[in-house]
Amino acid sequence: MLRKENNRLHWMVKTGLLAAVAFVLMYIEFPLPIAPPWLKLDISDFPALLAGFALGPVSGCVVEAIKVVLFFFLKNSGTGGVGELANLLMGLAFVLPSAWIYLKHKNFKGAIIGTLAGVATMAVAGGALNYWLLIPAYSKFMPIEAIIAACQAINPAVDSVLGYVLVMAVPFTLLKGLLDGVLVFLVYKKISPLLHK
Repeated sequence: MLRKENNRLHWMVKTGLLAAVAFVLMYIEFPLPIAPPWLKLDISDFPALLAGFALGPVSGCVVEAIKVVLFFFLKNSGTGGVGELANLLMGLAFVLPSAWIYLKHKNFKGAIIGTLAGVATMAVAGGALNYWLLIPAYSKFMPIEAIIAACQAINPAVDSVLGYVLVMAVPFTLLKGLLDGVLVFLVYKKISPLLHK
């Protein structure tokens, strides 16, 4: 019983620490010249994927939730929560399948397949969520015409919400997921003993 409680406490502490790191990393974001200004790249899903691989899918999802809630209350993107909701939903779409597949196949191949599945899921979910939920919600703060115009200034091919999703949102989401995945592969083996200790 004591061992079980210690394991739960260790899980909570490690999950909390990784959530704190993810929250800090949300502040370190930068725009890309090929994307509109509201699409900023950050690596805050990286600690969540670490948590998912080392401590299980639930830990990865908890890291995602904590970082977004903290960010919403302490910084707030100024989008009425739309930006934070997008970050949470995309992060969950990335971490959950990645960690679940790795849980079933705990080897290098499982990690690769899991990460690629997570990136693909995040991109597909991101496209659907942007089209049906996020852009309509964001249009309360910025008219859809202004969103399209900002995108057309970068790429004239964007002439509709669907164009934005296919030309801007999905490629951006793929890039973000791949970046986070590569970072996990670079450091996981080195810090894995600390996370499993």
